[in-house]
Amino acid sequence: MGSDHHHHKDWRTDGVQVIPGDRLDPNTAQTPGMNRATAINRARAGAEKIWAGTVHIHPDAKTGAHHHGDLESVIYVVKGRARMRWGENLEFVAEAGPGDFIFVPPFVPHQEINASADETLECVLVRSGQDPVVVNLDIEPVEKPEHVKWIDPIHRE
Repeated sequence: MGSDHHHHKDWRTDGVQVIPGDRLDPNTAQTPGMNRATAINRARAGAEKIWAGTVHIHPDAKTGAHHHGDLESVIYVVKGRARMRWGENLEFVAEAGPGDFIFVPPFVPHQEINASADETLECVLVRSGQDPVVVNLDIEPVEKPEHVKWIDPIHRE
């Protein structure tokens, strides 16, 4: 009856964890007007297979074209308007608003854009691995990123 093989774990310390929103780790350099913070990773929660955190992005900010190797990413939009472009020439486009989820499969060339000129984009980001893999691609973006750079824990300066 007893599941003895579980007894080596102390579920009080190794069980479910709540990471309060005001306890996220702003362990990357901060940019004025933008906050990014890690909630779940190996160092903070013992997670091995996923990474999660929050991203607040300037109005009009854009990344260059890139992909994330074999990582899967899920973006949940809390506030604001996100535009995603993707494809070999970033020829496809979709937008997402509060409550919407965006899924980015492995190796998909894409560009993230804050579609609003005056509202900060607030997202929760979940990724299928710990390594901040970013492969920048030599694609001429339809929407050029020089206006405002999108910087978060994965997309650095």
